[in-house]
Amino acid sequence: MAKSVSNMMFRNLLTRSKAEDINVINGRRQKIPFATDGCDRCGSCSKVCPADAITTDDGWTMDAGKCISCMECVDACKKNAIEMIDGPDYVLKREDLIFKHGGPKERTGGKLDAEKLKAIGRSIHIREVDTGSCNSCEVEVNSLSNQYYDVERFGIKIVASPRHADVLLITGPLTENMYLALTKVVAATPNPKVIIAMGSCAISGGMFTNGNVIGKGIGDTVNVDIFIPGCPPSPDRLIRALLGAFNLSSGQR
Repeated sequence: MAKSVSNMMFRNLLTRSKAEDINVINGRRQKIPFATDGCDRCGSCSKVCPADAITTDDGWTMDAGKCISCMECVDACKKNAIEMIDGPDYVLKREDLIFKHGGPKERTGGKLDAEKLKAIGRSIHIREVDTGSCNSCEVEVNSLSNQYYDVERFGIKIVASPRHADVLLITGPLTENMYLALTKVVAATPNPKVIIAMGSCAISGGMFTNGNVIGKGIGDTVNVDIFIPGCPPSPDRLIRALLGAFNLSSGQR
């Protein structure tokens, strides 16, 4: 099975003449758990959650900024009271990643500040910064530039230096060894800049909150403009988040 899938992927890369259609990219959504009316807050889901994303002490609550979409909670629920719903592509406020039983299932990402968008212009230059990740987020970022996703067709480009960047895309929990490097990169990036926390680790510390990390996510150290959840966020989600936040739905403002 694995061999046939890999052969198909390789064949698609060799024969694909153009990048994937944006309508297809918009149709692929990453899922998060959400409690249905059958939930009695027994706590089975919170006990098995490896990321401590679910609590049931004061009603059923799930933090999509911690969730790694492992679905252990779904398997643990004996009443089948947890469904998988479309997760948000991005939010501008950390608290918008908190979902509660009985509350809304959808989150509207919103647009960045109009003055900042105007100053950045019609193209976005991104510098990716790894502050201690497991490298899965980096694999997804690298995929943005291949011929399948071809993110440059939307006016989005990955650059090698923070001095050439409009956006810092930060991955991983902030380890102690990377604290100084992050502060230097932020200082070297011209204003106005946009800082994105990509993935559960950058947003909340993820699975590494008990390690040699600083704070619970990079938001404790730098001002974050956009939060993109996932472990890791797929290239589809990254593209939708960038197009949505920067108001580039068709590649142009």
